[in-house]
Amino acid sequence: MAMSMGGGGASGPQMNVTPLIDVLLVLIIIFMVIVAKSKPEYKGLDAQIPQPTNESVPTPEHTIVIQLDDQPAEEKPLVKINQQPVAWAELQGRLRDIFKQRAEKVAFVQGEDGVDFEYVADVIDTARAAGVQRVGLLPKEMASAR
Repeated sequence: MAMSMGGGGASGPQMNVTPLIDVLLVLIIIFMVIVAKSKPEYKGLDAQIPQPTNESVPTPEHTIVIQLDDQPAEEKPLVKINQQPVAWAELQGRLRDIFKQRAEKVAFVQGEDGVDFEYVADVIDTARAAGVQRVGLLPKEMASAR
């Protein structure tokens, strides 16, 4: 009895996977195209743009400057709001009316060299009581440039 160890016999059946991989790749490409086409186009955020109105609305002056002009003798200095004279007793009421409808509650105080700081402090205190949130001191050079 002789035994043969050589590989001369018939081998078992083998599956050819090359056509199967080709079909799978084609299906993947088809599904990618379908998904890309089914998505809506990229759209940004919706914005509500204000439409222009026909009526003219007067724009308020943005900068409020409270000026203290020096007076001779020992009198209180003259008070002006944007070049308009105001009595000391009416100052708080005028400032309250000006800043009632403003979102930006900022005022500047400008005094001449001869004005005592006591009056500048009174104006700052009155402005704060009238609803002004921020009070700045304006140098003399800035007021002349206006």
